[in-house]
Amino acid sequence: MNKVVASIITIGDELLIGQVIDTNSAWMAQELNKYGIWVARRVAVGDVWDDIWLALDEESRRSSIILITGGLGPTADDITKPLLNKYFGGKMIIDEKALDNVKWIFERVLKRPMIDRNLRQAEVPDSCTVIPNKRGTAPGMWFEREGRIFVSMPGVPHEMKGMMTDDILPTLRERFQLPYIAHRTLLTAGIGESFLAEHIKTFEEALPASIKLAYLPNYGMVRLRLTIRGGDPNDTATAETLLQQRFDTLKGLVAEWMVTDEDISLQEAIGRLLKTHGKTLGTAESCTGGYIAHLITSIPGSSIYYKGSIVSYANEVKMHSLGVSAGTIAAHGAVSEETVREMIHGALTGLDTDYAIATSGIMGPDGGTPDKPVGTVWIAVGNRQNILAQKFSFRFDRLRNIELTATNALNLLRKFIVSPAQ
Repeated sequence: MNKVVASIITIGDELLIGQVIDTNSAWMAQELNKYGIWVARRVAVGDVWDDIWLALDEESRRSSIILITGGLGPTADDITKPLLNKYFGGKMIIDEKALDNVKWIFERVLKRPMIDRNLRQAEVPDSCTVIPNKRGTAPGMWFEREGRIFVSMPGVPHEMKGMMTDDILPTLRERFQLPYIAHRTLLTAGIGESFLAEHIKTFEEALPASIKLAYLPNYGMVRLRLTIRGGDPNDTATAETLLQQRFDTLKGLVAEWMVTDEDISLQEAIGRLLKTHGKTLGTAESCTGGYIAHLITSIPGSSIYYKGSIVSYANEVKMHSLGVSAGTIAAHGAVSEETVREMIHGALTGLDTDYAIATSGIMGPDGGTPDKPVGTVWIAVGNRQNILAQKFSFRFDRLRNIELTATNALNLLRKFIVSPAQ
């Protein structure tokens, strides 16, 4: 079976100057990979006619599928649509269904009048098949030439994802004979990537050629993904059995550090633990400023187990809202084991939860002292029977220190729930 190859072209000056982070191509690559479509190249180009044209020429020589995002807005710098019209030798026409969609959005959703610039969103080249945009005004466009498929989508992430999920991926699956591909993923915490690789070196060396192991480190955690490709797409049971056997072996090898054996985030794993035990959680955040609360509440259904947060950035809030004593802060400082332990007591009482997390630290770039340098953090987790506190020393910039504090706080809570007597 021949490999099906795709290229991704993202368009926009804002991508090249770093004003906007390109999350579109990463998401598309992940989804294409799930379908067994190999992404050969990801290319970013600015809003420059010749550069976009050249990218289309180059990628069509290497790939059978070219996915394009960006440049479909109503302003003068959005040149993708007229360029594609000329590239495929068409003429611009009004697509009636796209026009109805634009009118509906302005009349019923936005409740404001349209101008001619908005109506032009419904113009498309007559050489394309229109892809409906159920989340916005700019329709997608599907072109074909010399056995190549070109698909143009809006750069707005949720609009692009809707088109990919509802129309583009299912159609590609019908058009190509795709190889079988499957993944198994687990998440580890508390061990570095290099040490983890050394620990499972023998396992990795013994993997069959059809299975590959990937290391995906992020914020002090390492995600391990086993992927199996190829084989008879009509006989997936054999491949699934082989993959699951190797995955079970891997889980046993890393059991000491394994957070979850699913491809989910740490905060989702915490949520599942709390729901399983029928328990609730609250947070008392100083240095993280509500970031842990943000992570927890990003998971749908978190209201079942998460009650809220007291962001006690100032010492007076720690004292008045969490009951931390002035004497504790005077004797030990806000960044101390004693303070975060009292923050736990205050959060459990004030938020009336079964578990609590507390953080206090120095995120930088200023505020450090010789005995408490920037990156010093105290984290506590606990319930009404026991509290576990731990000191961490991070060495990065402010944002990364906050992110690492949140990750370690959540993982400390996970371990506490699993083994509260430690």
